[in-house]
Amino acid sequence: MDQTFQLAFRVALVWSGGFLLAATVRALLPGETGITLTARAGTLFLAFNRIGYWTCLFAALTVTFLVVGRAALADLGWSGLQ
Repeated sequence: MDQTFQLAFRVALVWSGGFLLAATVRALLPGETGITLTARAGTLFLAFNRIGYWTCLFAALTVTFLVVGRAALADLGWSGLQ
């Protein structure tokens, strides 16, 4: 049970840090700078602030998945992740 609380705290820290970083990136980077991708069908503009936001969110989701997966495997008795 102690490991479960420790993992829950780590997940909460990652999520809060990820959202704070994402909000900071979105606030600091101007919305009119970014990358323009061109294709036959048209163009797509990707603003740097949105790229940073989704990168931070994806990182938080990835870490959460890894931590929860590790906890689930440990609960099943697999000790290969220590």
